[in-house]
Amino acid sequence: MKIPLYQIDAFTGVLFRGNPAAVCPLDEWLSDETLLNIAAENNLSETAFFVKEGKEYRLRWFTPEVEVDLCGHATLAAAFVVFNYVNSTLNRIEFETKSGKLTVTKNGKLLSMDFPSRKPAACSPPQDLIKGLGGSPVEVLKSRDYFVVYSSEEEIKALKPDMSLLSKLDALGVIVTAKGNHVDFVSRFFAPGAGIPEDPVTGSAHSSLIPYWAEKLAKNKLHALQVSKRGGELFCEYNGARVMISGHAVKYLEGSLEI
Repeated sequence: MKIPLYQIDAFTGVLFRGNPAAVCPLDEWLSDETLLNIAAENNLSETAFFVKEGKEYRLRWFTPEVEVDLCGHATLAAAFVVFNYVNSTLNRIEFETKSGKLTVTKNGKLLSMDFPSRKPAACSPPQDLIKGLGGSPVEVLKSRDYFVVYSSEEEIKALKPDMSLLSKLDALGVIVTAKGNHVDFVSRFFAPGAGIPEDPVTGSAHSSLIPYWAEKLAKNKLHALQVSKRGGELFCEYNGARVMISGHAVKYLEGSLEI
């Protein structure tokens, strides 16, 4: 059985930057074990699978180790594949997912995702979190992920986390963030417990980053950078219960896999 395979660099307009995601359009669902095996074989932070159901698409995301409930860059990548290689007449896609209905619209080369807002709340930080990250956090909160605020962009870039300690935490991942020097805010994301030591660009983390920084900066439209080694650019908007996360994408690879 041959399955189409695309590898898309998301949240960038330039090859070899942003966050690479694999995308596999399916005619029908395969077993969860097979989906996980494909994701592990791809060995990227996320592999997206989708099946057309009526006028919508059912979308699922897998790391090399687990299925996740929300993934931004692989949603952007899946939408890029639909818009460019499945149905080029569309300007809007509705994905049914574990996080409800997600809509992606196309405006030229910019793709905009309508995601749930996940405002983080104050929490008591576990010892492994602070020790594992290092530096001097000024605030610790939690949504799906631990959400750790630092005083500067330079401190975010300088962090060298202990992944063995972070992998023990009771959350999917850890968001670290600070006010940006030339953009509204910067971030990084670590999820070693899910098989992703550092994710290059994390759309789902911005479901928490956007409401936090919209309140802190008293503005609803925000420009963000994820300052990983590959780096990524996001254009954000806060709409209360929802957030809009926009970015570009480029194709790196097109082929097929055989199982």
